[in-house]
Amino acid sequence: MSKKVHFIGIGGIGLSALAKFLYGSGYQISGSDISQSEITDDLATNFDARVTIPHHQDAIDNIDIIIYSAAVRANNIEYKRAKELGIELLSRKEALKFILKDKEVLAVGGAHGKSTTSAMLSAIIPKSNALIGAISKEFGSNVRDYNNSRVVFEADESDASFLNSNPHLAIVTNVELEHMEYYNYDEEKFYNAYREFISLSKIAVLNGEDEFLATLEDKSYIKLYPSCDISDIEFILVDREPYTKFRLLDYGEFKVFGFGEHIALDASLAIIGAIAMGESIEDIKSNIISYKGIKKRFDIIQNLEKIVVIDDYAHHPTEIKVSLTSIQTYKKLKNLSKVIAIWQPHKYSRTIDNLQAFVESFDGVDELIILPIWGAGEIEVDIDLKGAFSRYNPIMADKISREDNIIKIYRDNHIINHYEEGLIVGFGAGDITYQIR
Repeated sequence: MSKKVHFIGIGGIGLSALAKFLYGSGYQISGSDISQSEITDDLATNFDARVTIPHHQDAIDNIDIIIYSAAVRANNIEYKRAKELGIELLSRKEALKFILKDKEVLAVGGAHGKSTTSAMLSAIIPKSNALIGAISKEFGSNVRDYNNSRVVFEADESDASFLNSNPHLAIVTNVELEHMEYYNYDEEKFYNAYREFISLSKIAVLNGEDEFLATLEDKSYIKLYPSCDISDIEFILVDREPYTKFRLLDYGEFKVFGFGEHIALDASLAIIGAIAMGESIEDIKSNIISYKGIKKRFDIIQNLEKIVVIDDYAHHPTEIKVSLTSIQTYKKLKNLSKVIAIWQPHKYSRTIDNLQAFVESFDGVDELIILPIWGAGEIEVDIDLKGAFSRYNPIMADKISREDNIIKIYRDNHIINHYEEGLIVGFGAGDITYQIR
């Protein structure tokens, strides 16, 4: 009989991916979460998962292994019950060791762009399994199953779990100090984690112009230098959809979904990684066309003549700045009137640590709407966002909605503004994605 694995926090994008992957490997899965969502509905409907909402101690009856998310605390009712019963308890980080131990893992890490690069690599190598921290529009999921050992895996540095990913290939897009609370605000400890992740791999493909990655001098590392290796970047519309064309080294021209120099970089790293794994240039050029973007990354959810609405997961200043560069390009090509940014800050700690960088990241927007901070379980902290962002004269709102192709802005349950034209982009990793959809 197959083992029964229960996931505490199964509604999260990372834990749900592991649940789906184990289901494809023959395990029986169940899980619990605070609230119902698209993810929990999908697990119950398509993966035979028994999902308990909210957490309940009876949910872990007759379970062999429990895997829990980083957000779960020791006082969680299921966690405490599992301790009493002696059930094996594994954090998501610890679970990776047994899930990936016998796999040929193509791991993609980095501060920004790793979901996109992972999804691109999955498209380029179409018969690979995939475990991604976002929904690939190509296969409509964060997981893809094939009966082989090759796995494209989005490797997470936030809790150093990428060190348990057993990387055969390691691609690193960039390195930036974040999640420092996990590393006790010790920069050397943070950088050493990246050094170890890269050294664990048999093949490493790195962005050679990243300030930190440039310092790694192992001759076996394959380094890509964007400023000279990627050329003739051009942004085009294909059936009103954004595409980036570029040339890579002497491999010729490529075309990939999305706008921006960062899209060309992410695609190039995936291409170089695939070449290192033995894929042919002809197959790569053919297969990369299958990449259709990922949900919540420059995700065009409404595309009309006068109004375009984009849902973007960007929740760090660097990500917002890069996305807005692409959005300004798209605005010009679409001949739209203005750019309206709606921002839901993610975590009090991140907002405080990067406040001035967040202020600078919205430079160039015509209007800025700020929603309440999505705390993600953190203790509430009073932050004067209206004062910090005064240069934009921001609209402080409670929530938004999209109805009849109109974006409506609410405060105190009253509509205080609405938009029927322009390029409107929602930024954040909280529930703004559901509000704007």
